[in-house]
Amino acid sequence: MRLLLGWAINAGVLLLLPYLIPAVQIHGFGTALLVALVLGLLNAVVRPLLILLTLPITLLTLGLFIFVINGLTFWLVSRMFSGFEVAGFWWAVLAAIVYSLATTVVGSIVLREDA
Repeated sequence: MRLLLGWAINAGVLLLLPYLIPAVQIHGFGTALLVALVLGLLNAVVRPLLILLTLPITLLTLGLFIFVINGLTFWLVSRMFSGFEVAGFWWAVLAAIVYSLATTVVGSIVLREDA
């Protein structure tokens, strides 16, 4: 149940993203669900490989290159779906940062466990 709720939270944040960043457009909740699913899969499978392959530059930039990897993942997903558009790569980096922060905040509020 937590997994489905987390997925819905991610999709909801994706729907709010165009209001925060005008360079991002998403058309409908179904597209947001699909994009959230693919983003989750890429972040689970491809992102760790990219981090490992770019470890020297990540260390050299003190970890800031991770933002570029997150933006690359976000931009790649925007190229996969016609209902999800990002105006450019650097907009994707900014959108990935905002998306990550928003899903963390909303997820921690909604999915918190009462002690």
